[in-house]
Amino acid sequence: MTRHVLVAVDDSAQSAEALEFACTEYPDATITGLHVLDPGDFYAVGGIEGTTMANYEEVQSHYEERAEEILQDARERAAEHDVEIDTDHVIGGISRSIVEYADDRDVDHIIIGSHGRMGASRILLGSVAETVARRSPVPVTIVR
Repeated sequence: MTRHVLVAVDDSAQSAEALEFACTEYPDATITGLHVLDPGDFYAVGGIEGTTMANYEEVQSHYEERAEEILQDARERAAEHDVEIDTDHVIGGISRSIVEYADDRDVDHIIIGSHGRMGASRILLGSVAETVARRSPVPVTIVR
């Protein structure tokens, strides 16, 4: 029996589908929506060497505010299914952070969209879901 489900959330349609799947298939489990901030995205902003470092904290703050908006949206979407979810965000490599989070917090199942819109990872569509599925210590459902 699945007791704790981790759903990777971002602002993509696939992420919304993954959350909906979790809410409908595991309504009695603890569901945690996790958003990962890739620090590589902080450095990518600006594009001019030197200016990025000067504004690093400001850029990170902007990304953290956006993360909270995404997580608030996830809570509201879950509420539409009469499900209350926990939410969290972490900073790190996306695939690794999802797997480590699941491992560290006794997660039974990971649900992830097939193609997210998380920073530079959007170039390699599906690479995050594939990597999570290969490295996860628990079952992974990839939602299209």
